[in-house]
Parts: sequence; C-alpha cells; structure tokens
Amino acid sequence: MAEITAGMVRELREKTDAPMMECKKALTEANGDMSKAEEILRVKLGNKASKAAGRIAAEGIVGIYISSDAKLGAMVEVNCETDFVAKNEDFLGFVSKLAELAAVKNPADVDALSSLSLDGATVEESRKALVGKIGENISVRRFVRYQATGKLAQYVHGGSKIGVVVDVVGGDDSLARDLAMQIAASKPVALSREQVPAELIEKERSVAAAKAAESGKPANIVEKMIEGSVQKYLKEVTLLGQPFVKDDKLSIESLLKAKGASVTGFSLYVVGEGIEKKTTDFAAEVMAQAGLSR
Repeated sequence: MAEITAGMVRELREKTDAPMMECKKALTEANGDMSKAEEILRVKLGNKASKAAGRIAAEGIVGIYISSDAKLGAMVEVNCETDFVAKNEDFLGFVSKLAELAAVKNPADVDALSSLSLDGATVEESRKALVGKIGENISVRRFVRYQATGKLAQYVHGGSKIGVVVDVVGGDDSLARDLAMQIAASKPVALSREQVPAELIEKERSVAAAKAAESGKPANIVEKMIEGSVQKYLKEVTLLGQPFVKDDKLSIESLLKAKGASVTGFSLYVVGEGIEKKTTDFAAEVMAQAGLSR
C-alpha cells in the first residue's frame, strides 16, 4: 500500500475542492494514484470534484501582442515567485517585448526564443539581468504564435492572469471580443468535438459508466445514461457547443452562423496552471492535526 502523504492530499484537494478526508480516502482506495483518485471523487461527488482543476498555482502574467492589422500575434506566459513582482514595471516591460518578439521572429520553441536578441542582449541574458535586479526567479514558460486566417482578437483578465487569443473569420470586432471573453470565462478545451483529445473522452466515459452502474438500471438504460453524460461533457468543453455567456439559449455555433462568422482556432493561458505552488507551514500544521503524514 502506497503511503498517502499530506502533500498528496493537498494536491488532490486543490484539484477537486473535495473535503480533505474524502481526498485521503480516495487516494487510499487508488493506492496513491492521483488520476485514479480524482476519478473516484468525481464518481462520488459529481462535477464538484473538478471545479478547481484550473486553479492558479504560480505567479506571473500572460503577455499578448497583436499587430495593427490583427493578422499576426503571439501570447506568452512568464512566471515569477510573487504577485508583487508580477506588477513590477520592468517585469511587465520584459513580458510585453517578449510577446512581440515571439510574433515577429517566429521562434520554434522557448529555447529558440531565449536565444533571440532583445535590447542588445539575448532574451536569456535579459532574463538573468532582471532576476539579478528584482531578486526573484523569473522563467519563460510557454508561448503560442498566430498568423491569422481571419483577424485576431484578445482578452486578458484578472491582472493578466488569464489570456486568450482567438482567430475569427467574418463578423465584427464586438463579436470577436465576445468570443475571447467567452473562452476566458468558460475555458473550453477544444474548438469542436472532433478536436477533444480521445483520452479525455474516455476518462469521462469511465466516470459516467461508474456513476451509471450505481443506478441499478437495466443495461440498455445504463448505456444511454453513459452516452448522455458524454454528449453533455462534449458540449461543456467545446467552444462551439457551449452556450453563449450573454444568452444561454444560444450556442456559440448558432451565434457564429447567425453572424456569418467562424473560428479557426484559439489559445487560452491561465498563469501557473499545472505548476505546484510552495506550501506554507500553516497548511502542514493543519494536515498534521488531521493525523496525516507530511
């Protein structure tokens, strides 16, 4: 039996918002397998167990550059240790220049971006100099570049903690901004059903099957329940399937048809998503009081 540590319980709780002891039980049942434990909680608790999956886990900002003709753009995430530094003017300037550099120079990856020239030095040298000046670790995590089919629109939220770039063909600027805000608010994982990764669909099917099996209904009804759950999931996680945030009776797909527009692609960044944040002694003390090992 794998040892269930306080850190494991805390990580699962941050992903699911489930009660601490439920997290410990799920990890015990899953023999320490984090992914399996999350599925167990979703079966027991429903969608409540995934609502915190995108919780911010590190500091920094998202920077976006879009050319004046809205045909060329890039979005970059740069991380730092504290929110205080994320508001520093030198840090903000570095991120802004980095986004434009990524768009104009089209580097292959972060390493290639780091070797490009910026203000008479390389990006990496500029990063190190900024670390020395500010006194915190700073890292360039990721970027995405767009050469638009239509026109690019952007939206940033929460002090640049969430950033969106979307490529919209047709429609007007108001529609494009609404779509960018929709993506930031509803966080789709793909544009259409066909683009949802197969492993996510299979995971959802597995959870739905476990929940349906507990109903005690006949096999043919159980199969319909499973398929219904999967179809509902696909609507929730695809931009085209989601209800429009300004009119929930209208899907994004219907909205686009009505406007004679289409979306060719989008990117969504949430600062620190998937990065484990440093824990505090207070949190460890709470875990200890619950009789959990560190």
